[in-house]
Amino acid sequence: MAPPSPTDDQHVSDGTVDFGYERVKAEEKAARVAEVFRSVAPRYDLMNDLMSLGTHRLMKRLTVTLAGVRPGHRVLDLAGGTGDVAALLAERVGPTGQVILADINEAMLIVGRDRMIDRGHLNIHPALADGEALPFGDDSFDAATIAFGLRNVTRKDQALRELHRVLKPGAPLLVLEFSKPRGALLEKAYDAFSSLWPTVGGALAGDREAYRYLNESIRMHPPQEALAEMMRAAGFGAVRFHNLIGGIAAIHQGRKQ
Repeated sequence: MAPPSPTDDQHVSDGTVDFGYERVKAEEKAARVAEVFRSVAPRYDLMNDLMSLGTHRLMKRLTVTLAGVRPGHRVLDLAGGTGDVAALLAERVGPTGQVILADINEAMLIVGRDRMIDRGHLNIHPALADGEALPFGDDSFDAATIAFGLRNVTRKDQALRELHRVLKPGAPLLVLEFSKPRGALLEKAYDAFSSLWPTVGGALAGDREAYRYLNESIRMHPPQEALAEMMRAAGFGAVRFHNLIGGIAAIHQGRKQ
C-alpha cells in the first residue's frame, strides 16, 4: 500500500498530525516520539550508521561547515540527541564560544551529555528543551542547527518560528533532514533499502516498531520545496537547499531577516 501524502502540519484542521503513517491527536505525538527515542537511545548512533551507510557523519560535517560559525559564537543545536553535531560545532566556536545541546528527550540528552563529558567538550551545555517553546531569549544565538530532528516535531511551523525568534538578526539556520529522492529509480532503490530498517532495528536495537516509525516519518516529512516554503513563512530569508545523495537527504539553510 502506498504511504499517505506528506503533510505540513500547519494545514491540518482536524486536530491530528502524522505519526509515521498513522494520524494521531497532536497532543499524543510528542509522548509517542519520546518513547521511540527512549527505546533507541543506547544504539541510536549505530543504527544511524547502518541506515545511512555511514554517510550521516559526512552530512553533519557539511552542515556545520555551511553554518559558518566562528570562535566565540553561541550556537544552538536543537534535537541534538547524542551530541555528534554539537561536538563538531564546539570545535569551531572554541573555548570562548558556547554550544547549547538541546533536546526534548531526556534519554537521548543523557547519552549526549555523558559523551561530551568523556570527550572533554567543556563548551557544550545540555538543555532539556521543547522545540516548539524554546526556553531561550530573543536574539540569543549566532547560528542554529537541527539535524534529523525536524520530522519528529509535532508542529514544525511553530518550531521554525521559535528558531527564528531565538536567532540574532542575520544569523543562519541549517536544517539537515532526510528528504525526497530525485528520480524514480533512486526512489525505488531507496525504498527497498529502507524497508529493511525495521527488521535490522529489531535485531540490533530490540525495537522493530521504533524503526518502523522512523522509516515512515521520513516518508511523511515535507519534500524539499515545501520545507523551503515553511522556512520562508517562519520569517527566514535567502532560503535554499542542497540535495545530498540525489535528494535522499537535504540541507536547508536560511537567515533571520
